[in-house]
Amino acid sequence: MSLVLTGWLTAPLHATPVASRAKQNSAAGISAAVADPSRPDTDRAKDAARHPAALLALLGLRPGDTVADIWPGEYWDRLFSDVVGPSGKVYAVHLIEGDKDDKIVTPPAGFRPLSGHANVITVINPVNAIRLPTKADVIWIRQNYHDLYDPFMGPADVPAFNKAVFKALKPGGRFVVIDHIAPAGSKIAATDTTHRIDPDVVKSDMAAAGFRFVGQSDLLRNADDPHTAYALDPTIRGHTDQFVFIFQRP
Repeated sequence: MSLVLTGWLTAPLHATPVASRAKQNSAAGISAAVADPSRPDTDRAKDAARHPAALLALLGLRPGDTVADIWPGEYWDRLFSDVVGPSGKVYAVHLIEGDKDDKIVTPPAGFRPLSGHANVITVINPVNAIRLPTKADVIWIRQNYHDLYDPFMGPADVPAFNKAVFKALKPGGRFVVIDHIAPAGSKIAATDTTHRIDPDVVKSDMAAAGFRFVGQSDLLRNADDPHTAYALDPTIRGHTDQFVFIFQRP
């Protein structure tokens, strides 16, 4: 496992650079979140493939922080909740178009979806109108950025989406994008077929929105993935070659 940092920005006085935040973060606190006995066995069964302790350390979260999970999942929201603590917030951001395609009944705004995790709060947004109740320290989208390019999303105005995410972050805040890797040079050709995206597209999109690319990790890399298989195929699902990119709002 490795993390490559590409020149962290010097943050304003009211924010701390991510690398410093990560050092300040309590390894014991992350360990406690992962070891929380209330976590479902179904979550624990996914830990070996998802590397939660290492990814949480990478994010540099501290008690009191605000995290927005776009296209939310209970697995990560439970962990975020424990790490940011009762003084922090986790916004479970439902995209109306995504819920419709997934045949999920969108919960009401403000709903607290996770028992024992009262700081997880439902936020409802159309994809082209991303707004949060308060600005976030981290906005996270995992394995769904490629979906923004697919017809069922409306279509989404991807540049506007990214600019809205930028505005929803605090200065120095980070946008974390994790997704399945498509072949180099394929751009967005595979988003609606194999559910993958060319990593260079994501970097280009974020640069256009004003983000600075500040880090990446190979935590979820898999050299045996041919990049052409359907990401949800049972033979590779949960083990696709994935990038972990960190972008920062200056």
